[in-house]
Parts: sequence; C-alpha cells; structure tokens
Amino acid sequence: MKKLIAKGMVIVLSAFTLCACGGNEEAGSTPEPKKENIVKVIDVELTEEQYAFGVDKDQPELLTSVNSYIKEIKANGKFDEICSKYFGSGQPTPVMSAKLDTSKDQLKIATNAAFEPFEYTEGDTYYGIDMEIAAGLAEKLGKELVIQNMDFDAVCLSVGQHKSDIAMAGLTIKPDREKYVDFSDSYYDATQKLIVRTDNKEFDSCKDKAAVDKLLAEKDKSVKIGVQSGTTGQFYCEGDKSWGFDGFKMTTVPYKNGSLAVQDLINGNIALVVIDAAPAKCITDAFNKMY
Repeated sequence: MKKLIAKGMVIVLSAFTLCACGGNEEAGSTPEPKKENIVKVIDVELTEEQYAFGVDKDQPELLTSVNSYIKEIKANGKFDEICSKYFGSGQPTPVMSAKLDTSKDQLKIATNAAFEPFEYTEGDTYYGIDMEIAAGLAEKLGKELVIQNMDFDAVCLSVGQHKSDIAMAGLTIKPDREKYVDFSDSYYDATQKLIVRTDNKEFDSCKDKAAVDKLLAEKDKSVKIGVQSGTTGQFYCEGDKSWGFDGFKMTTVPYKNGSLAVQDLINGNIALVVIDAAPAKCITDAFNKMY
C-alpha cells in the first residue's frame, strides 16, 4: 500500500530526460561515460497485499456503484488501458478537480497525491491510475469530481468523518481501517520492495523474501530504514500482528511520501527504504535521471 508526488515529488516530477549519445556527436569526439545509477530497487517481493477503495459507511448505495464500476472497467478493458498509460507507453490523461460546493452534486475523493503512479500532481492537475478511475466513476454517476489532497494518514479518517465520499490512495485492505470505511472489491495486487543505494551490494544475491528478511533481521537500531507514514512498508518494518509481520530492530523513519525517503537515502541520512513496488520504480527512475 501504502500503499510520489505532490510536495516531496516536485523534485522527482521535474526530472529531465538524459540526452542520448551517439549520432549527434562530432567526429573524433570521445563519448561521455555512461552515468551510473545512484539508487536501485531490489527485485524481491516482501509482502502480498490488495488495493481497494474506502467508501463512506453511510453510503451503501455508493459502495454498490463503486463495485459495479470496478467490475465494468475490468471486463471492458478500460482498467488495463489506464494501467498501460503508467506502466507502458501510453499517455496519462490529466484529471481536474472542481472546487468544493455543497450546493452541487459532487463526488468527493480523499487522496494523498504523492504516490505515483496511482496519484500525483503536476501543478493543479492530477494524474494517476486512481485519479483516472475517479474521473470515470464521477462521470458514470453524473457527479462533479472534487479531489481532496491530504496526508495519507488522514485519508480514511476523512471518509469516516463524512468529509469525503471515497478514499482513493493506493489503499491496502486492512482490518483496522474498516472502522472508518467499507472497502470496495480489490482492483490491484501490490507488494513492497526494498530500495538501496547502488553502491550497496549486500542484497544483490537475494533471490527471495527469506533472504532479504534474514539480512534485515541482522541489523540493529543504529540502522535507519525509511518508509511512507501509515503504509504497509511501515507495518512491515515495525511489526504488525494483524499482518503477521514480526518487524525488525532497525530504527524506522516515517516520511510523508516515498520520494522524501529516497532523497534522504541518497543524502546518506538513512540506509534503506521500503515502499510499494510501483512507486519504488517511478521514484528510483526519476532520481537516477537527475543525478
């Protein structure tokens, strides 16, 4: 879960593409050496989880509509089309938010737009898998879309307090969140992965979760590991009985978003980062282009 990149991800989203060397070089010139990446993702899945939307408990008819829409876009290929824009070569579709107006029929979405590719911003415009689903759902319901951007920890609470209708924030189904929201059917299978600096070779030979867990368990509290606050990565590192996570002795450092954690990793303030796999790839790709 939970679960890029609004405030912290302004850095990442402004990353520029490196110019390719080759045909444009002057004759006899020496090609610049290929720049080495500064961070990398360890390609081992550390958790298994499912994303869903959190719906206001007092709106059972809305939950029915959400589940119906999830089923519809899965069946007609719309969901795959949206995902291809962020995981493939498609072009993301911008999503605009209307201003909150209680006199209008609006669909209020609570999100944390710091979690690319599921929700993020460029200026006042929203992008992401969840945001495009929200736009389609609002259109289906004949409602005006209002996106309410907030800290991740506040997303379910906002719905529980009836300030928002639906939480859409790369939200992992978790029992303790059910006191605030009713979860929709799952729409995405997710996992957590480890990010390290490229010069860290200790996890390179790890082939499975057990191997990574063994190395993490050997580290003491002097080792700092970054996570996005309130997400599965934090539960995995600190321990959570409901998930079956034992946790580790390391010092867990929570951040508002994954990009801030990776920036601190690059700066040498922490040793490791654990976040969701899809954002992990987006963040590391962007920072590797910058440095």
